[in-house]
Amino acid sequence: MGAALSQHELTTLPDQPPVVVQTTGLSKAYRTGFWLNQQITSLKDCSLTIRQGETFGLLGPNGAGKTTLLKILLGIVRPTAGSAMLLGHPLGDSAVKQRIGYLPENAYFYDFLTGWEFLQYTAGLFGLSRAAQQRRITELLDLVGLPQAAAKKKQLRQYSKGMLQRVGMAQALMNDPDVVFLDEPMSGLDPTGRFQVREIILALKREGKTIFFNSHILSDVEVICDRIAILDQGELVAIGSLDDLLGTADQYVVKGRGGRIAELEPWLDQITVQGDLWQGHIKGDPYGFTQQISLAGGHLVTLQQARPTLEEFFIAQIRQRQAGDKLKEGEEIRKVRR
Repeated sequence: MGAALSQHELTTLPDQPPVVVQTTGLSKAYRTGFWLNQQITSLKDCSLTIRQGETFGLLGPNGAGKTTLLKILLGIVRPTAGSAMLLGHPLGDSAVKQRIGYLPENAYFYDFLTGWEFLQYTAGLFGLSRAAQQRRITELLDLVGLPQAAAKKKQLRQYSKGMLQRVGMAQALMNDPDVVFLDEPMSGLDPTGRFQVREIILALKREGKTIFFNSHILSDVEVICDRIAILDQGELVAIGSLDDLLGTADQYVVKGRGGRIAELEPWLDQITVQGDLWQGHIKGDPYGFTQQISLAGGHLVTLQQARPTLEEFFIAQIRQRQAGDKLKEGEEIRKVRR
């Protein structure tokens, strides 16, 4: 089993789980060019908090800085500015590394090993005994849905992308980590493979694991995550639960025709009327309101959820940011011309 949480981690508000990941003003800039005289900022002033047991999704277009943030948290890359804590300890603490699991986006596996041999190698790195290795590898193969026969006989170079992803997931969980970092775990998978990986993540969630993963497959994120953050050009542009960002799932927009509007007004917010057509957001039970429409002499035209999809929200945030950047660029050009 995973290591017990330290006393520092347990110090938190009574009604909230302990903080597992904490970043404050985290930034990363790379030098590039032939003379290393150019600078590219990959991450800017990133501050977020993730608590024990959360499934946290980090979203963003390619090049947004998602992998950079993840690598900083893992101690693979050093930040240029800011600070971060992982499981109550500063980044890079060797004791913490024993308590985390990591699946990179493009994992490198030893092609001529079988899946079983590769997992034995991974187990050896964590100091598991032969008996413990046998037991743990069997458990993990069952969890990720990989048959033992295939794991023992087939070399990794013969595995499909989905099979490799499942082996990668198994190695990330070998030490029964407290925190699991997954970098684009659904990338390149067919619908069946995505479903299988999603089910594995949901199983880990039921076990109470803290899961931090990057993804651009928004439909899966919407099913899996407790909270999300959107990263664009290295900056956080939105963070919160799906209900916080998208609105609750029981909000409805209704369109109707005719009837006595005065009798419908107590049921509606944001009413607009054009001719005999009207529209608004329902307050209360939508089924009760549909009955009220008939009583008021009106007719229902459409009834649909007001909550946008995560994809719609994501695109809106990115476009809004792009529009803001163009506006700033235009203002700077005008200042120079003056």
